[in-house]
Amino acid sequence: MRPGCVLVFCMCISVFLRRAISQPPTETDTYTECTDGYHWDSQTQHCKDINECETIPEACKGEMKCFNHYGGYLCLPRSASFIPAPDPPNQVHPSLENMASESFNLCPSGFEPQGDNCVDVDECERDSHDCQPSQQCFNTEGSFSCQCPDGYRKVGTECIDIDECRYRYCQHRCVNVPGSFSCQCEPGFQLAGNNRSCIDVDECGMGAPCSQRCYNTYGTFLCRCEQGYELGPDGFACNDIDECSYSSYLCQYQCVNEHGKFSCVCPDGYQLLGTRLCQDINECETGAHQCSDGQTCVNIHGGHKCVDTKSCQEPYVQVSENRCMCPVTKPSCRDMPYSIVHRYMSITSERSVPSDIFQIQATSVYPGAYNTFRVRSGDDNGDFYIRQINNISAMLVLARAVNGPKEYVLDLEMVSVNPLMSYHTSSALRLTIYVGPYAF
Repeated sequence: MRPGCVLVFCMCISVFLRRAISQPPTETDTYTECTDGYHWDSQTQHCKDINECETIPEACKGEMKCFNHYGGYLCLPRSASFIPAPDPPNQVHPSLENMASESFNLCPSGFEPQGDNCVDVDECERDSHDCQPSQQCFNTEGSFSCQCPDGYRKVGTECIDIDECRYRYCQHRCVNVPGSFSCQCEPGFQLAGNNRSCIDVDECGMGAPCSQRCYNTYGTFLCRCEQGYELGPDGFACNDIDECSYSSYLCQYQCVNEHGKFSCVCPDGYQLLGTRLCQDINECETGAHQCSDGQTCVNIHGGHKCVDTKSCQEPYVQVSENRCMCPVTKPSCRDMPYSIVHRYMSITSERSVPSDIFQIQATSVYPGAYNTFRVRSGDDNGDFYIRQINNISAMLVLARAVNGPKEYVLDLEMVSVNPLMSYHTSSALRLTIYVGPYAF
């Protein structure tokens, strides 16, 4: 208690005591005059205490609080409380004994007496605070405080929500809620341990729906396919690439699509050379033919032929394995070539033209002889012609493109003339040409 309060308290008590003692007693049963601080109440016929705290303007100055008292008033600190004793029955005015029995609470504000001690009053529990509904009451030593919950700030007497998202608490997206906020991440990210920053999600390690290869990238992932596959419209599935549909030149003969790849195949009689080319199988060399002892195996494109070793026809006679001769003693040989040599060859279809395919070479040359070459027979459609190189050789030329399988038997004749000796003779080369079914 401050010194000024003590002085006022003592002054008021002393005045009261002086006046109460100095009042002379009377022997009358009715009192019509009351001491200072009292007034006569005609209804009760007693002296009634005057409440100076109500009748005297500004009875206490400064931080002092006015407490009405019997016959006077007290100016005490605002933290003090005053508990008057009950009035004795028919008591005209208090006596010194009653004054002594009065109880004064000199505990600070926010405290109340308990025995000889002052204990804190929990205004929050007693609901004796003046906090707003939006505020929270927190009891303190001798008082209380009104505070805003977390996530709110005080504006005037009210608590309003703090928009934490304005302060960029989140790395990606912030969602404000009353009293708080939450952070959210863009797709492909997840909240880190502080629930504010975002870290990349390894979708590949979490079962990304890639059908073949998965590559994690920042914030997302990519699906990739093995060779021979392409990524589907959904970006996840890998579909087989039909390489055969892209080009007809991948394989020389035929392209076969497979899962993730393709392969080239060749027709019967051919074998794959490398990955895409077809090569004729020489059955005559590999022994994969069925020619008899009296036959000769002739390899052709895509197969082989078995020709008889003895192929001479009348009036010719066999003089060697592939040579026939027409004796001059036979009248039928007069207009026939003196000899015929059998040869065999094979060419591909769709061969570019003109194309040199076979060279004719004279084996016997007589001095002074003049040689000419011609196609004697077998070229009914004019698919071939002879180009003479010199006196002893000529070239058979394919004049038009032909498609197989097809077979030509051409008699290529060399006519020899010697003017000095009046010599005229001829010999023929019977060339069998097999045209394969393909251009390879």
